[in-house]
Amino acid sequence: MLLAEDLLLLVTNDATGRLRVSREPVDAGLGGANLAELALRGQVDVSGDQDQGRRGRIIVRDPSPPGDEVLDAALQILVKRQGRKPSAVIRPLGKKLRRVLYQRLAARGVLRARRRRVLGIFPARSWPAADPSRKAEVRQRVTRALAGTAAPDERTAALIALLHALKCEHKVVDPRSCQLSRRQLRKRAAEIAQGNWASEAVRKA
Repeated sequence: MLLAEDLLLLVTNDATGRLRVSREPVDAGLGGANLAELALRGQVDVSGDQDQGRRGRIIVRDPSPPGDEVLDAALQILVKRQGRKPSAVIRPLGKKLRRVLYQRLAARGVLRARRRRVLGIFPARSWPAADPSRKAEVRQRVTRALAGTAAPDERTAALIALLHALKCEHKVVDPRSCQLSRRQLRKRAAEIAQGNWASEAVRKA
């Protein structure tokens, strides 16, 4: 599964199927997750002294399609926006992405689509859990890393960095379960997030 899918699972309430964080920051986080995913694959980077143009700008190292429709679309957005600051590509990457990811997760049986009405009038959808095992696995990895009982791998570290950028690590992991205060949990997340330029771009966006 994609980092963006894992992030969306973590910020969606299992019972209600609604977001635990405001929509706009979540959409930015999902865009940042795709940016981080492509960076982990070595396809996207920020420019350095050895590259043409200004430092710290988006550069596509490998334009080959990743083979996933969501990442393929994200890479095309970045190809067209090379030379921009990372924070400037977050919102284009996250545009309309949440609905696409929810539908993918429902198609896999991880979530289920539920129709509802807001104020009894306006139609809306929520996405409660159908199979909570994937989310439980991801949350366990995040919890162990934040508690300091296991070193995070690259993907878990990137996920924690994104949660930190959204200021919602405490909504995903109960600090008391790690014998930490909320401030200590956030400090630990900040340590793991340090140097993750994709999550920093989400924070700036």
